Amino acid sequence: MQNSKILFWSITVALAGFLFGFDTVVISGADLSLQALWQQGEMFHGFVIMASALWGTVVGALSGGIPTERLGRKMTLILVGIFYLVSALGSALAGDPWVFAAFRFVGGIGVGVSTIAAPAYISEIAPARNRGKLVALYQFNIVFGILVAFLSNYLLSDLGEHAWRWMIGVEAIPAFVYTVMVFGVPQSPRWLMIYRNDRAGAERVLQLIDPGGDAGAMVEEISRDNGAADHSETIFDPTYRYPLMLAFLLAFFNQFSGINAFLYYAPRIFSEAGLEESSALLSSIGIGAVNLVFTLIGLSLIDRLGRRQLMYIGSVGYIVSLSLVALAFALQWQGWYVPLFLFVFIAAHAIGQGTVIWVFLSEIFPNHLRASGTSFGTSVHWILAAIIPSLVPVLFTAIGTAPVFAFFALMMVLQLLFVWRLMPETKGVPLEELDLVMPNLQAVR
Repeated sequence: MQNSKILFWSITVALAGFLFGFDTVVISGADLSLQALWQQGEMFHGFVIMASALWGTVVGALSGGIPTERLGRKMTLILVGIFYLVSALGSALAGDPWVFAAFRFVGGIGVGVSTIAAPAYISEIAPARNRGKLVALYQFNIVFGILVAFLSNYLLSDLGEHAWRWMIGVEAIPAFVYTVMVFGVPQSPRWLMIYRNDRAGAERVLQLIDPGGDAGAMVEEISRDNGAADHSETIFDPTYRYPLMLAFLLAFFNQFSGINAFLYYAPRIFSEAGLEESSALLSSIGIGAVNLVFTLIGLSLIDRLGRRQLMYIGSVGYIVSLSLVALAFALQWQGWYVPLFLFVFIAAHAIGQGTVIWVFLSEIFPNHLRASGTSFGTSVHWILAAIIPSLVPVLFTAIGTAPVFAFFALMMVLQLLFVWRLMPETKGVPLEELDLVMPNLQAVR
């Protein structure tokens, strides 16, 4: 990386992903304590207490494009940090289940908005040659946050009946650090040009990004691209049918891989495979480790092999692993078969969809529609992330575990066809060129 400032700013903004991962998983450590404290029934516990942050995420994803465009990427990211901070403290101090759910909902909004603002910001300051790995830092931090949350829950579990308050409240520390750090990043030069017409400000930031480059020429290129754009259009105009379809299908297949369904119900799946509780816990820790390692591998390869090649690798890995899991349940194989096959599944996800999704969504829409386009893709992702895991327990009971995993494997065959026939390669193409050549990229293989 030639410019250490770009790397530092990207890491700072990507820490929103760390809070995303931490916030999503930390509730698992408080699950049983909250159920015993507020005995309102299974339905209330599942949909109000446990899923309140998830519904907030859907709201954040649906609406996050508005502040990202109007307030700017930087100010939106600051607000995200404040949302996380307020959510952590409020949830930890809550004495009522509705108050707890409300503060968790606020944190969920932060998660949803961050999936729009953070990748958009990093993609707009990153050089084209390094854009993939820098935006993928967001995904790495999600995975890292998940691991730290599991470790934090374990270390705080012996603090007595109020241990759950410490588990959830400790998130305030990284939330505060992140919020302070993000004040130090500059505004996105592309946002300054497009939404503030601040040529001098954009040129100053571009000079910091590339001290040896011609910032004035870059400003002119952004200005020409912006001048040629029709600012009255939306992502639903016929011109953007192709990137809109790409965003929808990428997010659609991400969730129909079964990734969230598996992560939410991993202990149940391992139990049905015949593992004891201690072995199931060990398997969960192994899943986290595999996820982290293969996310790092995906991050190192995304700008060398490209987005499309990683999706090929991930799709094949999905099909093989999910088919084997379905077969193991159908034939009632006991022991470590299912965990082993699911390790392959997690590796395939981490190196493929996990690494690619946030990068690709932040690239395929033009500058003036990037926030709203990314919002569309992340909204599809989070709505399905709420619906599919909710249906999995019912499906496991109604049709069995093997058919559910067989269905996910079939969906990944369709994803492979999507990558082969429709998905373009975007690595190394400057953002201002992508929206010009996007209609032609479908034919480029």
